[in-house]
Amino acid sequence: MVLDFFRSGSEGSLDKIEQQVQEMLSDNETTFGLATDAVFGRVDPEEIGKPLRKSDRQVNRGERSIRRELIVHAGVAGRADYPLMLVYMSIIKDIERVGDYSKNIWDLTVDGFTLTGSSDETMWIDRFERTQRLITETGEVFAERDIERAKAMLAQMDEWTDDFDDEISALIRVGSDSGPAVPRALLNRYLKRITAHLMNVMTAVVMPLDRLDYWDEDRADRLD
Repeated sequence: MVLDFFRSGSEGSLDKIEQQVQEMLSDNETTFGLATDAVFGRVDPEEIGKPLRKSDRQVNRGERSIRRELIVHAGVAGRADYPLMLVYMSIIKDIERVGDYSKNIWDLTVDGFTLTGSSDETMWIDRFERTQRLITETGEVFAERDIERAKAMLAQMDEWTDDFDDEISALIRVGSDSGPAVPRALLNRYLKRITAHLMNVMTAVVMPLDRLDYWDEDRADRLD
């Protein structure tokens, strides 16, 4: 696997970076959880704005901190760890984007959108809970370098991104009987992008370096 293949015996100096990656994912869990509570009317969107933004800023600070750590690491480890550094640079950008899309979901609720009491509320609850679990499981797979679990999850997540696309197309063509179609299409889009960026993180466990960062593309647009 790409992460272990390129480690050059300097594991100790990378422990802090590994910890910060997990902290970024944990902060994403918080941000997404707050957005979820807002979209289902469990909290007042305006009241959670401050803690939600704080959690997202922590993700951004984590990304910057890891970049600084990698620069220091490069000065110590030299060229041997350059491929590994590229891997970390790639995945922390994907993790940062998860927070951005979570904030986009919250933005919909600030504009007055809610799924509370809608006829499709149960379906959306299942979809949001699934995405919340994906953030947690991505952290577990990455920490454990669990290749088999990563492969199984990537296959399942690929199907889910296709499902999101199908629903977006249906909303565009025929609308929705459950409520406003536009925010529902946007929710599908945001959840798809979160799923796809988490897929990119998992590719670091199973893919060579040159194949990272392409799973957020539609299947037809991915490089062979």
